Amino acid sequence: MQSGWRIGMVFGIPLYIDYSWLIILSLVTVLNAGQYSEQQQWEPAIAWATGLGLALLLFASVLLHELGHSLVAQSQGIKVNSITLFIFGGVAAIEQESKTPEEAFQVAIAGPAVSFTLFAILGVIGGLVPGTSPVAVVARDLSAINLVLALFNLIPGLPLDGGQILKAIIWKISGNRFKAVHWAAQAGKTLGFTAIALGLSLLLLANSLGGIWIALIGWFAVRNANAYDRLATLQQALLQLQAQDAMTRHFRVVDAKMTLNEFAADYLQTEQRYPAYFAASDGRYRGMISLEDLRSIERSQWQTQTLLEIVHPLSEIITVQENSTLVEVINRMEIDNLPYITVLSPAGAVSGIIDRGDIVATVGKKLNLPIQHEQIQQIKEEGSYPPGFGIAAIAKATANSFTEKEIRHLKK
Repeated sequence: MQSGWRIGMVFGIPLYIDYSWLIILSLVTVLNAGQYSEQQQWEPAIAWATGLGLALLLFASVLLHELGHSLVAQSQGIKVNSITLFIFGGVAAIEQESKTPEEAFQVAIAGPAVSFTLFAILGVIGGLVPGTSPVAVVARDLSAINLVLALFNLIPGLPLDGGQILKAIIWKISGNRFKAVHWAAQAGKTLGFTAIALGLSLLLLANSLGGIWIALIGWFAVRNANAYDRLATLQQALLQLQAQDAMTRHFRVVDAKMTLNEFAADYLQTEQRYPAYFAASDGRYRGMISLEDLRSIERSQWQTQTLLEIVHPLSEIITVQENSTLVEVINRMEIDNLPYITVLSPAGAVSGIIDRGDIVATVGKKLNLPIQHEQIQQIKEEGSYPPGFGIAAIAKATANSFTEKEIRHLKK
């Protein structure tokens, strides 16, 4: 769920303000009001109004920066869910990644390009407006801020734009999207830890409060670089794992010639129940038995009607192949809201079934995650992922971001 206040729409993109934005807005206003009052000798009312105006225009610049990314992404057919202004600036929530390194580069460079443009335009305005009027001072200060914003964002490490540019370049050279993300994330973590060390050194050795801000920025960089790294690792696992890696044999195959009454007595009125039942006869699968269909039939007909008369042929139910990626499995289950999905062998026989618990268990094993057996069982029983477990959204974004060529390469 999106946090903060929604304040409107920009080019069809919802705009939010995070609560932390009020902190930096107040801080920038106070610092600049004090500076203007001291350096420009302005009246307090003018100094405070100008300080607030600069703070608001600063975040307008950040908004335009994020719009640069967002509009280029939209031009590539990518949905932008929101733009949020917060204590460290702004972030555009883009639903999926670009499909090529060239397109990824275009999205990444768009933000700094907007900031450089604002730097130039505001610099011209500051030069044309005479003296030390509030308009001239704000234009010049805002021009300098946009230059710093552009240069800072070009630092080559995730989550900064420079990290996205570095990722696009490595991706283009190596042909490996995941290698590019890991390298760019590692660069971001290195820069983040350096910023933390520098900030703490300034705070302890020089008694500079600015060191706190530098350390916080470093912490933010490390945290988000780690998030990029983990996401890439999860996406890679979802594309490399196949249905046959996650499927189980937790289903029963029964005689299609049984009457409904015999089936209910032998399989439904016992302690051992299965999530799925398939009917077969003469060495062939006839289809899947729907318990809902069974309940809808009059009990008087159970004595004579057979399973063969009510089964759903395998060709009519939603299935995946053994070599389908886990991304395909997850998306198919979410699109059709299935509690489980049937896996077919190359010969068209039932190989297994997969539910959400199986998916979580398989991914956890692949990534060496400490997931308890009890947690898996709870997911199976509830038929849904735990709150905050965003694997369904990640699978959807991955399917939309990766080309068929990339997926084929990962499946080899």
